[in-house]
Amino acid sequence: MKDRHKSAARAIVTDYLKTYSETSTATLWVRVNALPTEHLIKDLVAVMAGKPYGIFLPKPSSHDDFKTVGNYLTALEVQNDITPGSTRLMSVAESALGTLNQHQFPDASPRLAAMTWGAEDMSADLGATTNQDEAGNYFLVHQINRANCLVVAAAGNMQAVDGICQDFKNSDLLRQQSLHSRKEGFSGKIAIHPAQVAIINECFTPSEEEIRYAQQVVQTFSESGGAGTVSLAGKMLDIPHLKQAQKILNQEALIKHRVSS
Repeated sequence: MKDRHKSAARAIVTDYLKTYSETSTATLWVRVNALPTEHLIKDLVAVMAGKPYGIFLPKPSSHDDFKTVGNYLTALEVQNDITPGSTRLMSVAESALGTLNQHQFPDASPRLAAMTWGAEDMSADLGATTNQDEAGNYFLVHQINRANCLVVAAAGNMQAVDGICQDFKNSDLLRQQSLHSRKEGFSGKIAIHPAQVAIINECFTPSEEEIRYAQQVVQTFSESGGAGTVSLAGKMLDIPHLKQAQKILNQEALIKHRVSS
C-alpha cells in the first residue's frame, strides 16, 4: 500500500476511534503494521490519539517485539492522557521465526492479552504454494502452529482466538469451525467479513443450559466444605470441572457487561 493510502487509512481509523471509542459496546482494536517497518510508529502515533482499547500486532519475531511496542505505547499513552499500561496487545503467530519463538510469548509483556495464528504469511515463509490439502484441511505445520497458539495463550493466561474461515460465504462451515474451536478451548475466532461476526458471537456465547449447569457446579463445590471432588446429577466432578464452570460464568458476566455498557 502506498504511503498516501496508509496516511488516509490512519486518518479514517483515528476519526472512528475518536467518535466511538467511549460509546462502543465492543472493544475497539487496531491492527497496525509489523516491526520493523517504518509504518508502525506512524500507525501508533496516529491511532493512539483515538484511545483504542488495544493494538493488534502482526508477525512478532520474539518477545523483544512486544517490549519495544510496549515502550512506544507507554510514551504515547502519557502523551494522549491515557492510563499508562492500559492499552492491550493482541498478536498473531504467522511467521516461521515468530512461530519458533512462541515459547517466549507467555511472559513477553503484561499488555499481551490474546493470541491468534495465521497460515497465509507462514506459507510464504515456507515457500509453499498453498496451505491446505485437496480436502481443505490445513497442512500439519499449520495445525501445529494452531495448537501451539492455544497452549501458549493458556500458559500466559491470555485469550486464544482461532484463525480465519477463508470461505466467508459458507455460514455452515464457519459455524462448524467455531463450535469445534470453542470445544478445544479457543475463546473466539477471527472474522474477515462483517457477515461472520454474528455467527461467531453466537457460537462462543454460553447457552442458557450451559450457564445453569455451571451455576450448579459452582454452587455444589461452594456447599461442599472445600472438598476437591463432588457429586452432581450422578456424576463425579473435580477441580477442573469447577474451573471450567467458573470460566463460563466469567464469560457470561463479561458479555453482559459489554451489552449493558
